Amino acid sequence: MWRNSATVSFSSKLLSYSSSSANPDYFRYASAFSIFSPNGVVDQTLSPPHQRFYCSSAVPSPSPSSGSVIKLGFLANKSDAFRPLSLKARDAVQLARHYGRCYWELSKARLSMLVVATSGTGYVLGSGNAVDLAGLCYTCAGTMMVAASANSLNQVFEINNDAKMKRTRLRPLPSGRIAIPHAVTWASSVGFAGTALLACKANMLAAGLAASNLVLYAFVYTPLKQIHPVNTWVGAVVGAIPPLLGWAAASGQISLNGLILPAALYFWQIPHFMALAYLCRDDYAAGGYRMFSLADASGRRTAAVAFRNCLYLIPLGFIAYDWGVASGWFCVESSVITLAISAAAFSFYRDRTTQKARRMFYASLLYLPVFMSGLLFHRLSDNPQCLAENPNRIVELTFPEAVTESEEDDQKKKVRYVTAGPHGRAPVAYASIAPFPFLPVPSYVDQ
Repeated sequence: MWRNSATVSFSSKLLSYSSSSANPDYFRYASAFSIFSPNGVVDQTLSPPHQRFYCSSAVPSPSPSSGSVIKLGFLANKSDAFRPLSLKARDAVQLARHYGRCYWELSKARLSMLVVATSGTGYVLGSGNAVDLAGLCYTCAGTMMVAASANSLNQVFEINNDAKMKRTRLRPLPSGRIAIPHAVTWASSVGFAGTALLACKANMLAAGLAASNLVLYAFVYTPLKQIHPVNTWVGAVVGAIPPLLGWAAASGQISLNGLILPAALYFWQIPHFMALAYLCRDDYAAGGYRMFSLADASGRRTAAVAFRNCLYLIPLGFIAYDWGVASGWFCVESSVITLAISAAAFSFYRDRTTQKARRMFYASLLYLPVFMSGLLFHRLSDNPQCLAENPNRIVELTFPEAVTESEEDDQKKKVRYVTAGPHGRAPVAYASIAPFPFLPVPSYVDQ
């Protein structure tokens, strides 16, 4: 944590401390301190072995100077020829930690990992009976890189707004820990790499969805936050695309069954962000953002919108069961958790307080992982047993019939391909050969 204190002269502190026979670890702390700023302060409240240096908020932290590090190592111990080399190694580690932490915060890593989780869930749901683990890993890695790029560009465009908000003023760009060109280079590199990875290892449809979502988030949603409250709904569309991306990466297409999880993400985000906007409305006002809750002093409309979108989540469990994506147990579980978040939203609607808003916010955080876990656990695989239990899931496609003739037998054998489930694939082929109709052929068929 960076702290403000009275600025002291580093050189005078170094001379005075060295002349008073002091702590042998002093130069170790000084070396780490010299990486980030030549102007530092020392916390006098701690004992000498644990004294810490902090950067003064009045002066931005410049890039580390290798020359100053070598000089400091030379002053530490002139007789030790290997001291500068050890300092260089230690400084390199400190430098890596510094920029690693900056990249982590620029990428909003925890939010990006949630995006990856939704994309991975969509991939599994779109895979049918067999899940390609390598393809899943490539899809998750590409999604993570594109999400990191979008979040980094978001912070580049909002650097002035973030500097005005208590919640965001310590981010890498407002605090001066990293330069804007550096952040832009980082965002561009990972965004291009993630899109290229999806294009090479998944398909162009998944790569196109990733690229379009990056543009929608960074260049549409981000500036819209300062223009109109509709930005919340645009942001919900951004959050709904990753599971569709995962489905497309696995199946190579977009179908109605693949829209169930994106619909859940869309409707879930509205109460989630409404609760957050209500809790942080003063901060958003200070940052210059046009959030829906700022034009609603009583909070009644904000709570009503949150409650209404919670109700929209109720039919999704039944739709997943009716379309053959999940079993009946998921329908029951989805209804229960949706009623729970709806109850929290209704409680907030009746009593619009910070406590009720926070309770609805926590309920929304619990809803999403439970919903996705239930959908994965109760999903219906594409196999003959599922077809026997769910005959309505069989959908015939109009393909040319493959007709083969045998020289010894003049009877024609007709082969018909039947899709097993909602994924647009034909994992099992059924041969209609008299007198054995619908004889299963144990092989996967590529359409």
